[in-house]
Amino acid sequence: MVREVVSYGGELDRDLGNMVRCLPAAWVTFGGIPRTEPCSTSHKRFRAHGRFVVMVGDYNTRSEQAGRQGGARVDEVGCYRMIYAVRRLLTMQSLGLEITPFLPGKVRTLYNTQLENRALSVFAIEFDTSWVETPLAQGAWPAREESDDIPDHLFTRYRGRLAEPEAPVRRIGLSYDPPGIGSRDHPADLINLDGDPADES
Repeated sequence: MVREVVSYGGELDRDLGNMVRCLPAAWVTFGGIPRTEPCSTSHKRFRAHGRFVVMVGDYNTRSEQAGRQGGARVDEVGCYRMIYAVRRLLTMQSLGLEITPFLPGKVRTLYNTQLENRALSVFAIEFDTSWVETPLAQGAWPAREESDDIPDHLFTRYRGRLAEPEAPVRRIGLSYDPPGIGSRDHPADLINLDGDPADES
């Protein structure tokens, strides 16, 4: 249906004459975060509302209407068919990401013009989604993360300031006071987390 689906890199702001060579095409871009709001009374979590935009474009040497609606030939796709396909495939999908499913939004005309002997049409298709963000505690720094699957790994990768590693818990004292066995100052049992039972007393 399209020659390529790529991240938008300003193609519509450059030479449109060269751009038509890759049509029909679809471009994907991040439209920003219109708002962020607390999603817990303690303000320890926030819901960010994001917008993504898929732009589709096509041209036709016969007419502007054929560029929008498509034609009889299989290579005359038309923007309206691509708009239907994009909304059909993406609406209520999360693509395996930790986001709410995409909600369809506005469809806007970006270009609907004649370029030499070609009728060029480009439309923007908006989708809204949201996700939860958890901030650091007041005055805290990110922990070291070795796996690049964890978002905070970027602070480790780029040698940003990190939180000091916490001392490991080696023993847990059970401060109960059974008669004739122990006292709160000298617990009756210690659970040794280092794995050496001989250290338990």
